Order: sequence, then structure tokens, then C-alpha cells
Amino acid sequence: MSKKKGLSLEEKRTRMMEIFFESKDVFQLKDIEKIAPKTKGITPMSVKEVLQSLVDDNMVDCERVGTSNYYWAFPSKALNARKHKLDELQKQISEAKQRKVSLQKLVEKAKVGRQDTKERSSLLKELQALREERTGQQAELEKYRECDPEVVEEMRKSNVVAKEAASRWTDNVFAIKSWTKKKFAFDDSRINKAFGIPEDFDYMD
Repeated sequence: MSKKKGLSLEEKRTRMMEIFFESKDVFQLKDIEKIAPKTKGITPMSVKEVLQSLVDDNMVDCERVGTSNYYWAFPSKALNARKHKLDELQKQISEAKQRKVSLQKLVEKAKVGRQDTKERSSLLKELQALREERTGQQAELEKYRECDPEVVEEMRKSNVVAKEAASRWTDNVFAIKSWTKKKFAFDDSRINKAFGIPEDFDYMD
């Protein structure tokens, strides 16, 4: 003989609602825990969980008085709660269908022009050739960039600034050499050797 199948959560919820509808009374949790297993076949361990799920869905009202919670439910409110839940679900389904249609349209739109036709293959080859040609032209342009009048002028200005800076440093070196000669009576070759100054050190032309 096969083992009797237990009640599903929805079956437990329905049977628990019957307790409230049939009695039209107010209960504490301990009352439901006694009644539900005996009259509706709901296991004692699941009574609290099932009851809380009904409260969360506004099917059962709960009010705390002192240290105890009291539960009750009326058919009219339960009906309205179910209707509200059903309306929400239908709205979600409708929105999901609309999103699906929109996505399908986007997919179809994305496919347009991507068919592997001879014309498309030819255009892709032409596009690749143009890209390669552009890359080659840019490389060629860099070769001749040194002859660009603006680049030449910029280089000339940079050379002038560099030459002026070199002249200032040369002035400083000769000033130090002059001071060293007077202070220590060293000749040029000894000073050059001590400071690592080339023998042909002079101003730039």
C-alpha cells in the first residue's frame, strides 16, 4: 500500500482559511495549533508557518493585545485580497508579455542587414580595404610630418630655447673656472680634470 501523500502548502492554506470561515471566531496561535491538526489534517509543525503566510498575504488579520496575538478572517476580506493578488499577477504577466514582444522586435531589427549575401560580403571586403588604405596613409603621413611647416617652426623655437639654456650653463662653468683659478691658482687643465670638463668646452655656434 502506497504512503499517503502530504498536503501541499496551498492545500494547507485553504484548509486553515476554512477554520476561520466556518467558525467566524477569533483565535490565538495555540488555538489554531490544536484545531488545525485535528479537524483539517495540517501537521502541527507547519501550522505557524502556514498562518504567517496568510497574514503576509492579507488573508488573515492579526492584532497584538497585551502579550498575545489574535487572528481572525472574514470571507469578504479574503475574497478581496485574492482578487487584488490575482490582479497583480495578471499585471505582471501582461508586462512580461510586452517586454517579450519588444525584445523580439529588437532582435529582428538587429538581424536586418546581417544576412550573409554576396553584396554584404563584397561591402565588407571593400570596407576592410579602405581601413588598410587609411592605416597606410597615416603611416606615410608620419614619415613626412617632419617637413610640415608647423612642425619645423616648433622645432626651430625649441632649438633656440635649448641654445639659450646651454649658453647660460656655459657662462656658469666659465665663472666657476675663473673663481677657482683666483682662489687656488689652478691652471685650466687641472680644473677641467677635477670637474670633468672637456678640453674643447666652449659656447655653441
